[in-house]
Amino acid sequence: MKHIILIITSFLITIHLPAQNPVSPTSSKERQEGWLRKKQLAENTLLGNIPLKNIGPTIMSGRVTDIDVNPDDPTHFYVAYASGGLWKTENNGTSFHPVFDHELVITIGDIAVDWKHGEVIWVGTGECNSSRSSYSGMGVFVSRDKGKTWTSAGLEETHHISRIITDPDDPNSVYVAAVGHLYSPNTERGVFKTTDGGKTWKKTLYIDDNTGAIDLVLQPGNSKIIYASSWQRTRRAWNFEESGKGSGIWRSSDGGQTWKKVSGGNSGFPDGDGVGRIGLAATSGGIVYAFLDNQFQSPPKEKGKEEKITRDLLRTITAADFEKLSNDDLEKFLRENDFPEKHKAKSVKESVRNGKLKPIALVEYLEDANSLLFNTKITGAELYRSDDGGQSWKKTHNGALDGMYYTYGYYFGNIRVADTDPEKVYLVGFVILYSKDGGKTFTSLNRDNTHVDYHALELDPKKTGHLICGNDGGVNISYDNGETWIKCNSPAVGQFYSVNYDFNTPYNVYGGLQDNGVWYGPSTYKYSPAWHQEGEYPYKSLMGGDGMQVMTDPRNNNTVYTGYQFGNYFRIDKTTRDAVYITPVHELGERPYRWNWESPIWLSVHNPDILYMGSNRFHRSFNQGKDFQTLSPDLTAGGKKGDVSFGTLTTLHESPLRFGLIYTGSDDGLVHVSKDGGYTWTRIVNGLPANMWVSQVWASSHKESRVYCSLSGYRWDHFVPYVYVSEDYGTTWKRLGAGLPAEPVNVVKDDPANEKIIYIGTDNGFYVSLDGGNVFMSMMNGLPHVAVHDLAIHPVAKEVILATHGRSLYTADVSILQQLNDSLMALPLRIFSIAGTRWRPQWGKIPNVYDTPDTPLVHIPFWSKEKTTVNWEIFADSITRISGSTQTCARGINYITYDLTFPESSKEIYISWLMKKSKNGTAPEKSENGKWYLRPGRYTLVITDVVSGKSTTSIFEITDVRKKE
Repeated sequence: MKHIILIITSFLITIHLPAQNPVSPTSSKERQEGWLRKKQLAENTLLGNIPLKNIGPTIMSGRVTDIDVNPDDPTHFYVAYASGGLWKTENNGTSFHPVFDHELVITIGDIAVDWKHGEVIWVGTGECNSSRSSYSGMGVFVSRDKGKTWTSAGLEETHHISRIITDPDDPNSVYVAAVGHLYSPNTERGVFKTTDGGKTWKKTLYIDDNTGAIDLVLQPGNSKIIYASSWQRTRRAWNFEESGKGSGIWRSSDGGQTWKKVSGGNSGFPDGDGVGRIGLAATSGGIVYAFLDNQFQSPPKEKGKEEKITRDLLRTITAADFEKLSNDDLEKFLRENDFPEKHKAKSVKESVRNGKLKPIALVEYLEDANSLLFNTKITGAELYRSDDGGQSWKKTHNGALDGMYYTYGYYFGNIRVADTDPEKVYLVGFVILYSKDGGKTFTSLNRDNTHVDYHALELDPKKTGHLICGNDGGVNISYDNGETWIKCNSPAVGQFYSVNYDFNTPYNVYGGLQDNGVWYGPSTYKYSPAWHQEGEYPYKSLMGGDGMQVMTDPRNNNTVYTGYQFGNYFRIDKTTRDAVYITPVHELGERPYRWNWESPIWLSVHNPDILYMGSNRFHRSFNQGKDFQTLSPDLTAGGKKGDVSFGTLTTLHESPLRFGLIYTGSDDGLVHVSKDGGYTWTRIVNGLPANMWVSQVWASSHKESRVYCSLSGYRWDHFVPYVYVSEDYGTTWKRLGAGLPAEPVNVVKDDPANEKIIYIGTDNGFYVSLDGGNVFMSMMNGLPHVAVHDLAIHPVAKEVILATHGRSLYTADVSILQQLNDSLMALPLRIFSIAGTRWRPQWGKIPNVYDTPDTPLVHIPFWSKEKTTVNWEIFADSITRISGSTQTCARGINYITYDLTFPESSKEIYISWLMKKSKNGTAPEKSENGKWYLRPGRYTLVITDVVSGKSTTSIFEITDVRKKE
């Protein structure tokens, strides 16, 4: 969620799409069938042994949705991340390890740990904060062995679970508050209860199919009394209605069996269309607090403080009356609304006088989707209190809680109260506000080393002032009630939107993250939960906000184009840190350009001075963004009125084989091609599903007329994978990957070296095709079931880089993949080329008794057509066997992991061969760790299938590190 003044965004005109969904939401049955297909793909993949390495970063962390702390040992707690899974620490956040990586989804709305009955963990999947990247869950999961194994416990159609509560006296009684589908109406929302440990559920509170339950709290000391808050919200790709008549507060006095509404009417708590998200907290004494996102219009300003010139005035004023306005007042309006400096009060009046402009043009210049969101005058955050169990309510404070919610209270809404002192209240929103007088006055607990946008807070019941909080930047711990905080960000849970690279050696990776800006760092970074290095952190920040796409100038690896949400892009010099704003601006008299949240940019590979940008139109710069030409008409369906930018371009790409062959895709399902550098455009949608979000268009690296396209139904709760290829510039399309599981596709790209290899990233993983996209197989060794939002293939390093939205960045060596072809895959066995190894005299030596020895390890790749058992042997020559072993191997790519040792039994024959080969050499000796290591030389590796007897041979070499190349 964003807190940056949005400079240039997008106007949405009132062309209406159908009110109903054009496609059906994907059912939980279909998703479960997709899960079975996913397992089959994993079992049958030829790529299951290729390791994906996490390269961080960790420092900026990612969005936390809940924390659950052991009340008897607060150094032991669980942290749930919105899209990064569930992590456990037993050392006060010094280190964490994941415990929920291999279920159908790892997106989490809430967790509950029953510490009293054996540390039983309940996970409610699907983030409840209703943001752009709040991925849907698959109901409730439970672990009865502290996270080692998990069982699905139903409620699969809830999609987004906001709260799970366990009965402190009955381990089989559990309550769930579910918000329901994010982008479609459904009935499986509200409050549910199980009394048999999750085997069956009963829905006990239901309002309607657009109203779910957002919070749930038991009264301490009396689990029969429960409070729930309902929330009516309707999100579409173009608009978010975050309040409604269905929102309210409910009370149950019989353990959740029946409910009575205790808000609205004469209760003192607001009722009606403006009631938004409500957070709840209760004390044992019957005091209840309700933290409201009040979407009702705010009261007018005090008399005498009105603006002299308003947008409402300019909508209706005549040209004659406009001429009478004070130049000073008009100049103030222009400057306060960020009009370009060239527009002065005198020149604007002259244009109106001459009939070139109408006064309303000043309003139209400014109005877009974001103005409907950010310039809306609402009441905002409010705190209410009831001292009689919810029967009556009173607002605790005078005035507004400014800076707590802005206009997006849907993203926050939690409240905590100290049961030992009900006057101590904590509001969890953009910042944490603390009150020690029952909500009359507040102070902020946000500090320099904490991140804004808070979603979780735990109060230690046994130690006053001990707090553990979670926000968009990870986990913080305080022991002095928020005066100072410790940052606990060792997990790699960054939520990346995009990734790219440069041509340094080693190359750097670049990426934009949700609410954590744009960063770059070395591709050789080795992520470790206990990472430590003297000096600076290897990843560096380029800018803040929500980080978006990145392009680097390959001529110097120093000029970077990147930006933040809604098309605000810059040209940055990494050395000087100079940043120049480059986003093209519409002219007075025109409607604003419509910019997507993640607006696309592209730097031409044919001439890196040429930069392309996409709003709802196509923009081209010949001089590194110093100025732009807007070449295209509207390349979308025209937009739709709402408070979310829509009718925008989401992707653009220029063919690496032909300058000026450019493709664009939009959020409303349109794809266009230009063959003349952007001057003329042709719509190419025949054969593509309508109204889907075009997540990627990608021109082939191998054939000029070939182009790939992926589309996502995420914003319809429609999770069918759509991937297409065209061989004729988009005139006709062929669907690819029919066997993929039910997961929306975010990105599709072909391999730059092997045209048969196609990569795709989905909301739940990474898949590769070896036959041009007809059949895909999973490639997820080391990768949890996390959303892969973007990917890039480095053409020199031959590595794929994955940008995950929840687990930071991963890389994998694809040089072996690129060698695969039909003839090679027809062979029973084949050893791939083996990289040379540099011998070091330190191998096996122990610096001191407390250190581990320096030891080598090589990974030798080989192909096996069948799953079998092989013997591998190392020969000093064709007959002198010195080492070997037996291992099972899977179909496809396998690895021999060899530590370059030979057994004691081979000592005599090996030394004899070595001395004959090198008359002046010295015989090897047993190393300090008790092992014998090979010396420099050329060796033969033989792999033999023990079943068929077929074998394959290759040479590998160990060179002396002390000798020059």
